[in-house]
Amino acid sequence: MNLQQRINLLVRLGEYMTSENENWQAAQRRATRENGWFTPEFLEIATENIVNNFLQKDKLEAFATAYQLPELNANPKKVGVVMAGNIPLVGFHDFLCVFLTGHIAVIKTSSKDDVLIKHLADQLYIWDEECRTLIVFAELLKNCDAYIATGSNNSARYFDYYFSKYPSIIRRNRTSVAVLTGNETVEELEKLSDDIHLYFGLGCRNVTQILVPENYDFVPLLTAMKKYGHFADHNKYKNNYDYQLSLQILNNKFYMTDGSTLLVENGSPFSPISQLNYGFYKNREDIKSLRNDKNIQCLVGEGFTPFGVAQQPSLMDFADGADTMEFLKSLS
Repeated sequence: MNLQQRINLLVRLGEYMTSENENWQAAQRRATRENGWFTPEFLEIATENIVNNFLQKDKLEAFATAYQLPELNANPKKVGVVMAGNIPLVGFHDFLCVFLTGHIAVIKTSSKDDVLIKHLADQLYIWDEECRTLIVFAELLKNCDAYIATGSNNSARYFDYYFSKYPSIIRRNRTSVAVLTGNETVEELEKLSDDIHLYFGLGCRNVTQILVPENYDFVPLLTAMKKYGHFADHNKYKNNYDYQLSLQILNNKFYMTDGSTLLVENGSPFSPISQLNYGFYKNREDIKSLRNDKNIQCLVGEGFTPFGVAQQPSLMDFADGADTMEFLKSLS
């Protein structure tokens, strides 16, 4: 299968993902039943982002041209891909990169996101039987030539050990931080609320901490976050909110809330579900070091990633800053 055929299949997959095909709709309903965090609303957003930002013919062709991919991969390698499951189809970009470069993707899915990627692979099998040799699913990743693994800091230690003899990309816990000036418009704060709340804040590109100037007025932000007040009706999220609220009360800690999200002063960029950490800065020089912080996936705000698009990565936005395409090209 040559490069143009693979691009055409990916474009066709994008058209399928935005269709009303009953099999695809049924797969999404099943994914929601099996993982309560995968609501229909967030499945739709994840799908639209992948289709609009990844699966457009012009974007795929420009992506392939940027890396000077040959029409045929004369020496395809088996690439083991360990996918995460924190948000819907979070491993799709890794799959796309391996498929586009003509290597063989041997995929271990997360138990939290086991339905969607397998369904999409089945659709590719129907359209082109050769895809069965290029996309393989396995519980144990053995005899691969290289590995791409995404997980927690704890699982990354195991990946480092087991895959140490092979070329690999090992990804760890990351999160995102927003830097506010205090001059944001209502629209910008509403977009920031999206960056915070999409996928219940479970993604590495979700904002889990904000840095604000001293004497910052939190009221406009709390008002903007009420857009996601309906999270209080989501059982899994509400349980987390009640637990974190209880901790603040029991420990006699100061907090703010809009009724569904807690704002807590905390120096960590990582926050639990339903909580947004905040900290203060005196001047912009205080935050320059964040660009090199390995815990931070994405910086949001003026001069950084614009508000509202943190969860809309492009094909060139590689997780943890590791260029997956260059890595895959080096294997041939």
